[in-house]
Amino acid sequence: MSFYDNAVKQLGFPSIELFVKAGTDGESIGNCPFSQRLFMILWLKGVIFNVTTVDLKRKPADLQDLAPGTNPPFVTFNGEVKVDVNMIEEFLEENLTPPRYPKLAPKHPEANTAGIDVFAKFSAYIKNPRKDVNEGLEKALLKSLKRLDEFLRTPLSEEIDANASGDVPESTRSFLDGNELTLADCNLLPKLHILKIVAKKYRGFEIPVEMTGVWRYLNSAYEREEFIRTCPAEKEIQFAYLDVAKRIK
Repeated sequence: MSFYDNAVKQLGFPSIELFVKAGTDGESIGNCPFSQRLFMILWLKGVIFNVTTVDLKRKPADLQDLAPGTNPPFVTFNGEVKVDVNMIEEFLEENLTPPRYPKLAPKHPEANTAGIDVFAKFSAYIKNPRKDVNEGLEKALLKSLKRLDEFLRTPLSEEIDANASGDVPESTRSFLDGNELTLADCNLLPKLHILKIVAKKYRGFEIPVEMTGVWRYLNSAYEREEFIRTCPAEKEIQFAYLDVAKRIK
């Protein structure tokens, strides 16, 4: 038994190890929004856990034995391997519960579906090589981002003063469900960050400045260590899309 395993056992904590995709150097964190999603969840839970980066080009034999045929991210929880990202998220929320660990599910169900199609629209846009359809795909991406922006600018129920007169003020919240990060943010923020970097690098596309809700959302994330400390380097994100982003012909 390792020092880590022995320590967490004595403290009564579960033994958790997160395996994530390694970067181009084989050691740093690589570009993978699903890896960052789980990394953020575990960080926000405040649980003790180990992180292992896996070089997909030289995957160690012991990891192949641990999770045969599976690429990161995956988790071991008290020695049991968990391999599906959605199921891992659900498992962690069900097993790391209050009062010891915070609940991370959003209070407002609509937070779970905000921006749900943004990454798909971005992927279609960035992978397209055809000049004749590029404008349409860019408009579709902008439309999706606008819906997200409108959601972020629309106040949640607790932000509205029922006794106040006049127009309802615009929301000032930091994240999808309020001022704290939730599971919904762990899913969307890594993808939105990738979109911002890759679209600018390979298409010269930037999220419009008038989308103040989206920019407030991103800037709020950049102030939180749960996001920036789990985020791959910008060069890793750009490199990951080097062959994915198609030149417009």
